[in-house]
Amino acid sequence: MDYGKYKYEAAQKAKESRRKSTNVVIKEMKYRPKIGGGDFGTKTRKVEQFLDEGHKVKITIMFRGREVAHPELGRKILDQVAEAVEHTGKVEVYPKLDGPRNMIMVLAPDKKAQAEAKKKAQTEAAEAESGAPAEDAAAPEA
Repeated sequence: MDYGKYKYEAAQKAKESRRKSTNVVIKEMKYRPKIGGGDFGTKTRKVEQFLDEGHKVKITIMFRGREVAHPELGRKILDQVAEAVEHTGKVEVYPKLDGPRNMIMVLAPDKKAQAEAKKKAQTEAAEAESGAPAEDAAAPEA
């Protein structure tokens, strides 16, 4: 067997395996305990988008000053985020204090939940399409 040919085939196999592998990236989103409703919604939508793309998301709550004495506020926000994205992701690392000033939680994409949500959205869209023409047809008769 020709060594050059063997080396070439080995390189091709390695290249193919690299192509098939998935590169999991951890994205991070930072929240504060006194975050406003609009900002919370915007950041949470971005977290949901990251999960839809297949990335893991590290949620960090940053405490400043006297906020350190109230970790329950941070826990409440993390619970709200987890609840808001439960249809696309699941909690991989539950909330814990990371030093005195940060609380972290890691969310991972949940393929089952994403598939169910997509299926549900498709059925709702199909019902809306089939239901809409029937209403339009019934309106001229009346």
